[in-house]
Amino acid sequence: MAEIIGLVLPFFGLILIGYVACKLAHQPAEALGWLNFFIVYISLPALFFKLVSRTPIHELTRIDFIVASLLATYAIFALVFAIGWFIRRNSIADCTIQALAGAYGNIGYMGPGLALLAFGEKAAVPVALIFCFENAVHFMVAPAMMAVAGGDDRPRGRVAIDVVKRIAYHPFIIATVVGIAAAAIAFEPPTAVQRLIDYLAQAAAPCALFAMGVTLALRPLKRVPPEIGYIVPIKLLLHPVLAYVVLSLAGDFEPLWVYTAVLLASLPTATNVFVIGQQYGVWQERASATILITTVLSVLTVSALLYAITNGLLPADLFPQS
Repeated sequence: MAEIIGLVLPFFGLILIGYVACKLAHQPAEALGWLNFFIVYISLPALFFKLVSRTPIHELTRIDFIVASLLATYAIFALVFAIGWFIRRNSIADCTIQALAGAYGNIGYMGPGLALLAFGEKAAVPVALIFCFENAVHFMVAPAMMAVAGGDDRPRGRVAIDVVKRIAYHPFIIATVVGIAAAAIAFEPPTAVQRLIDYLAQAAAPCALFAMGVTLALRPLKRVPPEIGYIVPIKLLLHPVLAYVVLSLAGDFEPLWVYTAVLLASLPTATNVFVIGQQYGVWQERASATILITTVLSVLTVSALLYAITNGLLPADLFPQS
C-alpha cells in the first residue's frame, strides 16, 4: 500500500497544490493562459513525439486495440445518454454533455503522466493511441449531436470542416502522427534537439497537473446535480470494468496495454466536457461540478485500481485462452 501512496500522492498532490495556489494567490483566470498554451502546444506534444517515435512501428497499428477501447467508451456514452433521454427526459443537448461526462475521461492532462508513472515508458503507445482516436471521435460526436439537437445552427458543411480542422490541427494528434512517421523511418533527432525534447517532455506532467488544480479552483462547486448520482459511479467504476471486459473479450493484448487502457478508463471526467458545454451553452455548471467531484473521488478509485494491478489481484486477461 505504501508503494501505491508513493505513486498517487505526488500525482494528486500536484493537483492539490494547483488548487490551493489558486485559492491563495487570487490571480485572474487569464493568468493561466500561457501555462495552458505551453502544456497543450509544446510540452505534451513533445512527450507524445518522444515516446511514440521510439516505438516499433508494428505496435502502432493495433486496430483491434483501438476498436475495443472505443467500443467500451461509447457503450458508456450510449448508456448515460439513454438514462438522460428515457428516464430523466432531458433534451438531446443535455443528454450529450451528460454522456460525455460519463465517457470522456481526463486522458490528456492526467493520462500520460499517471500511466508512465505506474507502468513506465512502454505505456506511451497505448496512451497515445487511445488519446488520438478517442479524442477524434469525441470531436466528431459532440458537434454532430448538437447539430441534431439544434444547438448548432451553422451549415452542416461548415460544421464538418470545423470538425476536420479540430482533429487535424490538434497538437497532440499532430505530435503522435509525426512520431509514427519518425518511428517508421527510424529517425533520430540530433543530440541537442533530443535533449530539448526531453526537457519539454519532463515538464508535461507536473505542469498539466498543476494547471488542472488551478482550473478546478476557478470553477467552484455551486450545486450538485442529481445526475451525479449515476454519472459518477458509471465514470469511475463501470467504465474501467467495461473496458477490462471488452479488452479481455477482444483479443490477446499485452498485459501492460490492458492495464493502461483500464487505467485511462478509470480517470475522472475531462475538463473538455465543461469547455464543450460552455461552447454550446448547455449543462455548464453541472459539468463543472461533475469534473470536480469525479476528480476528488478518483483519488480513492484510481488508487484502488493501481493497488489491484500491482498486487496481482487483476489478471491481465479475464478470459484466458486455454
